[in-house]
Amino acid sequence: MKNLLPSLSLHVLALLLITQQCSGIRWLSLSASTQHINKTQQCKTLTGLVTSQAQLCRTNLELMQTIVQAAREVKKTCQKTFADMRWNCSSIEAPKYLPDLERGTREAAFVYALSAAAISHTIARACTTGDLRLCSCGPIPGEIPEPGYRWGGCADNLHYGLVMGSKFSDAPMKMKKKPGSHANKLMHLHNSEVGRQALKDALVMKCKCHGVSGSCSIRTCWRGLQDLKEIAMDLKAKYLSATKVVHRPMGTRKQLVPKDIDIRPVRENELVYLQSSPDFCTKNDKLGSIGTQERQCNKTSSGSDSCDLMCCGRGYNPYTEKVVERCHCKYHWCCYVTCKKCERTVERYVCK
Repeated sequence: MKNLLPSLSLHVLALLLITQQCSGIRWLSLSASTQHINKTQQCKTLTGLVTSQAQLCRTNLELMQTIVQAAREVKKTCQKTFADMRWNCSSIEAPKYLPDLERGTREAAFVYALSAAAISHTIARACTTGDLRLCSCGPIPGEIPEPGYRWGGCADNLHYGLVMGSKFSDAPMKMKKKPGSHANKLMHLHNSEVGRQALKDALVMKCKCHGVSGSCSIRTCWRGLQDLKEIAMDLKAKYLSATKVVHRPMGTRKQLVPKDIDIRPVRENELVYLQSSPDFCTKNDKLGSIGTQERQCNKTSSGSDSCDLMCCGRGYNPYTEKVVERCHCKYHWCCYVTCKKCERTVERYVCK
């Protein structure tokens, strides 16, 4: 082994280290899976799973297609939520994970929180749609509804989603011999729980009207989860106000405490991070920054997607693009709409 080490490039060694340290969210690489998982033998061939997750795969095989869907939802939702920011969640591109997801940054905090929420969300919804045989609709609430309302429908099974989702997503952080620091493990477990709490807060009452001529004299209601994109926006707000923490002794053991306000414990609903992030303006592989060169920006915006902020003061280049849109639409009785196609030229901008 000693003779082989000098021949390994530093880049390869760095990737090996990242693969070990980033195991907590490596299951997101399932988003690229093309196989239908219906045999226990497949569990050991799936990339990104630690031993305990592979065991969960074998004992809960039916869940795996739902977990694959959750991984895809995390990637899609994260990148859409951060499309207007310098860090645009490109780190989630499977199977490579850039260092900003294993250095304990606020970006890692968001991804762990969203991942925990997404897997439980997807499982809870799969129970409702009948895609999972091991679970069904959520329970009917115990409280008596108001006059004109009645409980019915099929509630999202949040309890089952939380139980099974946390077993899978938290498994890497609960390994006894998990590589990486204890502080990082505590951070990831805390932020995952913040994600699940955001999911609990997203369980709302949904109703369907009944009555003559749409009078809505009776409403049938159930408890349903908001869409994942709404939960992601809530977590994005927590990301923007995340608290930097340090790992220090508190009583008989070390805990995470706010770095600048260490007179109080970390709040259960706040995202926390250990390391400051780069500005993501320029490409830096060591820090996990791909830079903002060639990123599209909004010339008229004053927000994070503005050309001034997105391009970090480097300036921007304009270009024109032809867009085809539906236009001159007409409604015909009964009942269809016809439209023409119109072409127009729009000006867009990309960072230098």
